[in-house]
Amino acid sequence: MSVGILGKKLGMSQFFDKAGRSVPVTLIEAGPCRITQIKNSATDGYSAVQIAFGSVREKLMNKPSVGHLAKSGDELLRYIREYRVDNLDSYQLGEQITVDNFEPGQKVDVSGTSMGRGFSGYQKRHGFSRGPMSHGSKNHREPGSTGAGTTPGRIYPGKRMAGRYGGKKITTRGLIIMKVDIDHNLLVIKGSVPGKPGSLVNIRPANLVGLNSLKGGN
Repeated sequence: MSVGILGKKLGMSQFFDKAGRSVPVTLIEAGPCRITQIKNSATDGYSAVQIAFGSVREKLMNKPSVGHLAKSGDELLRYIREYRVDNLDSYQLGEQITVDNFEPGQKVDVSGTSMGRGFSGYQKRHGFSRGPMSHGSKNHREPGSTGAGTTPGRIYPGKRMAGRYGGKKITTRGLIIMKVDIDHNLLVIKGSVPGKPGSLVNIRPANLVGLNSLKGGN
C-alpha cells in the first residue's frame, strides 16, 4: 500500500544500530487509520484515498462529518487526510492502514505543525546579531534602523522584523525509518520531526503527494 499514515509524536530517544552507534530518533505512534473514502476520476475529478485517525467524542463533531465517517465504520475519528494514487484496485472502504505498510530503511517525508514560540524578537526569530553590550549603548537587542526616511519613506513588505514565530506547517523530507514495531503501532524514525510531543504528524513515503481534506472537532 503506497498511501501514508497519520500518527502522534511521542518524543525523542536514541537507537543503537548494528555497529553500536547511538542514533537520535523520534518515536511516533502511527495508526491504525481507517480508509473513509475512495475518490475516482469519474465522480471527483481525481483519484485519491482518504484516511482518518484519532478517536473523538460525537458532541465535538458536526453532523456532516459524523455522517461521512459512518459510511466506513462505527468509530468517529478526528483527523482526515487524503493521498493521490494512480491505482485504486488495492483499496477498500473501511480498510485499516497500519505500520506494517512501512519497513526499516525506507525513506519517508514527515509533516507537522512546528512548535509555537509566540511573539519573538529579531535575534530569536531570524538569528540576527545583538548590539553592543557596553554601558550606555541602549541597543542590546533593539532592531536599530529599519530603512531610509525620505526614499522610500516606508518599510517594504516582507522585511524581517519581530513577529509571530513558529506554529506553521513544516515538512522534513528524506527521513529514514530505523525500526517498525507492529505490536505497539510504533515507528522509530531517524532525526527530529516537526511538532511537540502529542501533536499530529503525517508520515508518507518519499515523493508521495499528500492532500489536506477536512478536520473534525477540536
